[in-house]
Amino acid sequence: MKVLQTFFAASVAAALLVPGSTWAKDKKKDPDAIGDRDVGKGVNLYSLEKEIGLGKGLAQDIERQAKIVDDPVVSEYVNRVGQNLVRNSDVKVPVTIKVIDSEEINAFALPGGFFFVNSGLILRAENEAELAGVMAHEIAHIAGRHGTRQASRGQIANLATIPLIFMGGWAGYGIRQGASVLVPLGFLKFSRGFESEADLLGLQYLYKSGYDPSSFVDFFEKLQSDEKRKPGTMGKLFASHPPTGDRITNSQKNINELLKAKPEYVVTTSEFNDVKGRLSSMLNRRKPEEKDANKPRLRKQGSGRIDSDGNEKPKAEDEDERPTLKRRPD
Repeated sequence: MKVLQTFFAASVAAALLVPGSTWAKDKKKDPDAIGDRDVGKGVNLYSLEKEIGLGKGLAQDIERQAKIVDDPVVSEYVNRVGQNLVRNSDVKVPVTIKVIDSEEINAFALPGGFFFVNSGLILRAENEAELAGVMAHEIAHIAGRHGTRQASRGQIANLATIPLIFMGGWAGYGIRQGASVLVPLGFLKFSRGFESEADLLGLQYLYKSGYDPSSFVDFFEKLQSDEKRKPGTMGKLFASHPPTGDRITNSQKNINELLKAKPEYVVTTSEFNDVKGRLSSMLNRRKPEEKDANKPRLRKQGSGRIDSDGNEKPKAEDEDERPTLKRRPD
């Protein structure tokens, strides 16, 4: 018996020293273990079925109040990018992804696999890998069941007595200004631990999906640059968990230590550029029309013409108010 115990102890000790050994590393830090680990394990008062039902209800509220981009080309593309990340993640529920017409540079995930991407994020991303990096972070929140685990930690004793607000960090602030959507804080405002875990897992999902993981850090740095150039840019978006230098440093460290370099990565695609251009044109076309439709029209007195009797005559509807210029012949 002593021989067996000695052999077992020696085997465990040896395994701990072998680089890449399952014994030698936390599974959450092993991209090869993706799909074969329960990253959502922890204290949770919500069953998976209850979580899905909760998220579905919140998503329906959002869709009733927010403006969903229903262009088939844009929505199909974003969904395809997201579902590719989901396939290379630890998510155990179906994920529904939709695009919201909002200038906020953000994406956010609700409990149970309901996920929204703002048009502002797509337009600000320089390439597909940057867009995928933000989406991977949100998918990590879904995989980790962070919304219901956060609410289960006793930080919200009674949801019914807490004012419902919509705010938070990377995963929290999305469409409050664009639509008065109210979601319980506990499902969106994650602790620093959950945010760090989403960074860690999201990097791995991005990497496994074939994208350049450094694009995740590039996007953080881009937003910091925006903030320096125009203070207040990130004030709302990162109200509770700003992408500090430590967070960027930790992400870069995880890339260097956990992700083996590949000979090539996907950075962007021509389809990303096409969809971004299509979305930009589509939203720019809508703005003047929506502005005219939503605001009262004022008519200035005296804008009409004077007839031969000296009375003001209404201007024809199709008559241009600007002066007409006629090119002088050479």
